[in-house]
Amino acid sequence: MAATDIHPVTGNVSVPAGPILKPEESRIIWLLLGAAFVAILNETTMGVAIPHLIGDLGITAVAAQWLTTAFMLTMAVIIPITGFLLRRFTTRAMFISAMSLFSAGTLIAFLAPGFEVLLVARVVQASGTAIMMPLLMTTLMTIVPPYARGRMMGRVSIVMSLAPAIGPTLSGFLLDTVGWRWIFGIVLPIALVALAVGARWIHNIGETTKAPIDVLSVILSAFGFGGLVFGLSQIGGGAGHGTGADAAAAGAASQLTLIISLSVGAIALGLFIWRQLRMQRTDDALLDLRVFRSVNFSLSIGQMTILSLAFFGAITVLPLYMQQVLQVSALETGLVVLPGSLAMGLAGPFIGRIYDRYGTRVLLIPGSIITVGMLWFYTSLNQFTPVWVIAIAQTVLSIGLALSFTPLFTASLGSLAPKFYSYGSAVLGTIQQVAGAVGIALLVTVMSSVAASAEASGTEAIAAGAQGAQTAFLIAAIISLPLLVGAFLIRKPADSIEGAPAGH
Repeated sequence: MAATDIHPVTGNVSVPAGPILKPEESRIIWLLLGAAFVAILNETTMGVAIPHLIGDLGITAVAAQWLTTAFMLTMAVIIPITGFLLRRFTTRAMFISAMSLFSAGTLIAFLAPGFEVLLVARVVQASGTAIMMPLLMTTLMTIVPPYARGRMMGRVSIVMSLAPAIGPTLSGFLLDTVGWRWIFGIVLPIALVALAVGARWIHNIGETTKAPIDVLSVILSAFGFGGLVFGLSQIGGGAGHGTGADAAAAGAASQLTLIISLSVGAIALGLFIWRQLRMQRTDDALLDLRVFRSVNFSLSIGQMTILSLAFFGAITVLPLYMQQVLQVSALETGLVVLPGSLAMGLAGPFIGRIYDRYGTRVLLIPGSIITVGMLWFYTSLNQFTPVWVIAIAQTVLSIGLALSFTPLFTASLGSLAPKFYSYGSAVLGTIQQVAGAVGIALLVTVMSSVAASAEASGTEAIAAGAQGAQTAFLIAAIISLPLLVGAFLIRKPADSIEGAPAGH
């Protein structure tokens, strides 16, 4: 990559006086934030609803799990191609497409007569959701000047924190009062309003390209990323099928599916990367991998990968530990996690301002220390740990994550030239999906395996569950250790004023 393709990582320039954004640009950011909030809110409501859907629709737990697996698979397939789509089509067209797909999927889900239609609805919903976050990130990077990106990314962290905090609680309330359909019914009018207002106010940002889409790259991407995520979702898939011959057969089938899926995914991903390296020579790549020529971007992505592996795995094990070992209800579990999510969201704008003024290290170093320290503290949790201790620990962990996510998002994309923002956003989204799937699969499998082994050796069930959780948290803590090194290496890209050359 030429020197002008990467922003310098050397310092700051003076901040010009006046408003950061024009009124119409500010409206676009707020509309995209609102749409992203609705999409993420919807995504986080389904987990609580699965037990209710099993009874209401008369389906098995394995079938019900496809409502989340299909959503995750669709995201994994579509996010990698959003880099091309955001350069090929206008901002307005992408927003209308994303919200139309999401709204249509939500309507189908609300009216679904049975499982099959509901599954299709989830795929349609995910198609819109997959576009929304890369669109938000790319638009923000395009219209917000470098010296103010931290505070704007802080607003993104509010969306990413508050929606998951509200989602499970809202879902639980609706399930207990009016039924699962209203999980979608409450979201639908909000989505339609966002679509209507966005169609009226959002205008086109940046320039589009006329390059044709490479169908082979799309196919390889779908099999590569989809195969990996689906394979990872099958880890531990033999559990829950009873005992004896049936359980053995189910376990063998799941193992075969896992091996085939991961093999197909790895081969297709290798071919996808090879094809992108060839096609990017003429700027025709579906996902331009020249973004990794920026050392700062690559370091930030590495840090984000480790963070996603450890965090998403640990945050999935925590409610399992609380409900299986501490014997607390799903509602109590949600309330324990809520303060941390609120703290993470509310701290976002302040952390963004600190990033704009002082850079990455003042945030990443303490953030990494807090995150790693709390994951190591989680290894001490047992069947006697008070719930209030976990609530405090989760809140402290969330603050550590807040200190990490905003500077990583901003520094990674800020290290690229504008023409690579869409590809950088796609890489970020893909990394979060795949690394999160790896972390969840790994830690949940470790927890289940250790607990089952301990119980088979004569350990009481609750104590065995505690051992499983401790081992899973230990793996997350070990995975997180490189964060302490990466925090010192990642730097804030120099703020370049509009119109100045990238080498300024």
